[in-house]
This record gives sequence, structure tokens and C-alpha cells, in this order.
Amino acid sequence: MQVSLQTAEGLERRLNVEVPEQQIADKIRARLNEVARTTRIDGFRPGRAPAKVVERQFGARIRHEVLNEVVRSTFTEAVTSQQLRPVADPVIDPISAEPGSGLSYTAVFEIYPDIVLAPCEGLRVKRLQCAIGDVDVDKMIEVLRQQHTTWQDVEREARDVDRLTIDFKGMLDGQPFDGGSADNFQLVLNGGRMIEGFEAGLVGAKPAETRDLRLQFPATYHKSELAGKPVEFHITVRTVAEPVLPELNDEFFAKFGVTEGGMAAFRREVQDNMERERDRTAERQFHQQVLEAVRDANQFNVPRVLVNAEAERMHTEMQRNLRMRGIDPSTLGPMEPARYEQSATQRVKLGLIMAEIVRQARIVVEPSKVRTRVAALAASYEQPEALMKWYYEDPRRLQEVEAMCLEDEAVNWVAARAQVTDMAISFDDLMNPGQTSRNSELEGN
Repeated sequence: MQVSLQTAEGLERRLNVEVPEQQIADKIRARLNEVARTTRIDGFRPGRAPAKVVERQFGARIRHEVLNEVVRSTFTEAVTSQQLRPVADPVIDPISAEPGSGLSYTAVFEIYPDIVLAPCEGLRVKRLQCAIGDVDVDKMIEVLRQQHTTWQDVEREARDVDRLTIDFKGMLDGQPFDGGSADNFQLVLNGGRMIEGFEAGLVGAKPAETRDLRLQFPATYHKSELAGKPVEFHITVRTVAEPVLPELNDEFFAKFGVTEGGMAAFRREVQDNMERERDRTAERQFHQQVLEAVRDANQFNVPRVLVNAEAERMHTEMQRNLRMRGIDPSTLGPMEPARYEQSATQRVKLGLIMAEIVRQARIVVEPSKVRTRVAALAASYEQPEALMKWYYEDPRRLQEVEAMCLEDEAVNWVAARAQVTDMAISFDDLMNPGQTSRNSELEGN
């Protein structure tokens, strides 16, 4: 066998392989002899059919099978001899295999990059530190009160933050359009739920009043047939209601599991939950900072085939999530996998780096740590034991958890060598503006 290697652009490689006819003929002859011994041929006793008859009946099929096997085996032998690590199966083109002429083919494929890790000691990352004080607790309590707002009907002009119940009908070019009408629709003014001008146009409206609004859909509206188009809305206000915040009393505290101790106990419960959320968020952001620092510090070509596969996976996942939310992806315009190319490239690159760190640092995860992680994932479910059993019943599911644990260990390994600086930050800034209003742990029953 003769092998020659060509280096194409980036990580692409081309192997030219030539296999002599004798090597193929020997394999075909051995296969024909086996068929002759084991296959019944009409007119002949088993094992007694002449070689010419066997070859005439089975020769073409056997040659095809042998050629496929030789391509696979010689490709494996060739990449081993050249010390190459293919990312995926090669594209074989063209194949020349006329009887008597041997076999020649070109295998085109990508290889894994040789990664020379940048020293972790040169990485700079920040660890966020956040002290939670009385002012932060006061803000959170106010958020919790707003989450439990009730509404009281009023007979006055509507103001910002009032909730209106309305009927509306939208007209585009004099015709109603899909999704442009509703009855008994509840809308909180200044909530940013509708297109620009809709909510502002209802400030000052009274119950039973009608208003006509001439507006325009934004150019970036998610429905392309409406984007940038002028529209008219005929609106009837049924009711106007003002928000009523709950009092801070035992009834309100009980919604969060605080049945004794009054205001002091409630504040402790709120602060404890805030601290748990702070710790999780700070750790998650530190973890992400380490990953980004490692990714940005290492530069190398990323296999195109892996990027394409990841972009396709992200595309499929996005479509699935949209359908789960009741949204038809086709209504959002073209969303080809290529739009995920940049994110997919970053993900693949980071995955290759972390795998190299795990390999070089010889990081392993103890089964006890995997079990602890599974237990943590299952803790929020009504039947945690059943979920743990579900993970351990399927090795693939367990491997996903093992991969998360491996990443955690690799991040810890990097962080122990990097230059870590503590940085003070407020709770609001840590959680991002508006994040406190989504504090799931403090939602009432």
C-alpha cells in the first residue's frame, strides 16, 4: 500500500491511497473459497461447485464487499501511520477499482487540532463578592409585595401601572389581521407588552370609553408580514383597576412558609433565600468567567464538521423550545443553522480546550461526586429517588452528569492557578437589573 498526504486549508487533510491488485485478489479468492464451501448452488453438492461457477454467481458482489472493507481498513492503517486523528468519517472521492488495476482513492477529512494550552497562570478572572444589607432586603420585600398585587376597579381616568380590561380590533390596510383582535384583554399600562404607542394611547381613558389609535409596527417585528406596517386599532375600555399591594402581616408571611416570628422571621427568611441565590449566581458567573478566559487565551483552528454539527443541534433545540412555547418557528422568518455559527464555534472550541485540560491534568471524577450532583438535580422534584433512579438506569444520562462534574473539576483546576481578584458588587448588579423580580425561591404558593 502506498500513502501520500496533502495538507489543505485549515484542518483539512487529503490522503491518497493505492492498494495493489494482488492484495485485493487474495481477499476475494479467500472469500470465494469460503462461499464455495458453505453455500448451496443448484446442480452441485455443497462444496463441489467449480470455482468458475462460484465466481460467476458471486464474484461481483464479493468484490464490492471486499473493496469496501479494504477502503475502511487501509484508511485506518493510513491515518495511524501518519499519526492523524480524524474528527469524523472521511469523504472518499474518487474510487478507482477496475479489476486488475488495484484500488486507489482519495480520503478527505478534518483532523483534531494540536492544542498547546496557554499557561493558566496568565489568566485573570474576577470573583464577585456581594454583601446583602437591610436596604437589599427591603427592596426584595417590595418585589414580593408587587408579585402578590391585587386589583381594585376604579371609576377614574387610567394612569400608568393601572390594569385595563379592553376589547380591541386591529386593521391593516383596512382589513383585520391574524392576532390583531381580542376581547376582555387585560393590559397593565407602562408594562411594555404592546407595540410602541398602544399603552401610552390609553393613559387617561375611562371605563366604557372608546379610542382609535394609529400606530406602526416596528421594522424588527417578529412577524415579517407586519414589520414596519401602519396599523389602526379600535379599542373599547371595559374597566380600569388600580394595584393594591398586600400588607406586611402574618397572612402575607404565611405565603412564604413563615408561620411564627412575625416581621423579624420573615426578613430572615427573605435574606436567607437571597444569600442562597447570591451564592449560586456568583459561583455560576465565576465559572463562566473562567471558561471565557480559557477560551480567549487559546487560539487554534476549529474543525468545520464539529461546528456544523453543533450549529445544527442548536438550531433543532431552538425550534423545539419555540414549539414547546406554542410558537410556530416558520412564523419567525428564516432561521438557518448558519445563524448559530459563531456561537457553535465558541462552544466547540471551549469543549476541545476543556477536554485537553482534563487529559493533561489527568482529572477524574469520583463516583461519589457524580452521585452528589445527581442528588442535587433531583432535590427539587417531588420524588427525588425516582429521578435518581432514572439517571442511573441509562448510562447516557449519567454520562451527561459526569461531563458536568468533569467541567467543574477542570474549572477548579484552572482557577487554582489563575490570577483571581475579588470584586465587590451590589446584589442588584449581581442579579442584573430586574432579576430580583424573578427570584423563584421566594414565589408565594
